[in-house]
Amino acid sequence: MAQTSTIDELVSDFSLLEEWEDRYRYVIELGRDLDTLPESDRTPDNKVQGCVSQVWIKTEVKGANGGAPRLVFHGDSDAHIVRGLIAILFLLFSGRTADEILACDAPGSLARLGLDEHLTPQRSNGLFAMVKRIQSDARAALAERGHG
Repeated sequence: MAQTSTIDELVSDFSLLEEWEDRYRYVIELGRDLDTLPESDRTPDNKVQGCVSQVWIKTEVKGANGGAPRLVFHGDSDAHIVRGLIAILFLLFSGRTADEILACDAPGSLARLGLDEHLTPQRSNGLFAMVKRIQSDARAALAERGHG
């Protein structure tokens, strides 16, 4: 499955960096590759609650004609490290079906990167607030399509 190879690649990249400071820089670099979210999408509906930094996630649902809804995410944050965390979550979730998103073991995947041990409690809480938001959007897409 593409999700596993993506996380495997990220885990492999992380393993090449021995110092956590280098890993933080790598996460920040991942965030720099994110497209900037237009100001018009920085709405209260797109704002993720539970994050210390400002975080917006816009969800685009694709999959017409009663097919499995596929979700594509766009996001941004005012904090560089958080933009990187968003990029990692998008590697896990963006472009997947709602069922795949809900079946994903996000805490397990993120633990493989060692993030759980190296983020402040506030950042960890924010990260999992983003995961919950993505999962909530997946459930909503299923309910909207009559699959849930």
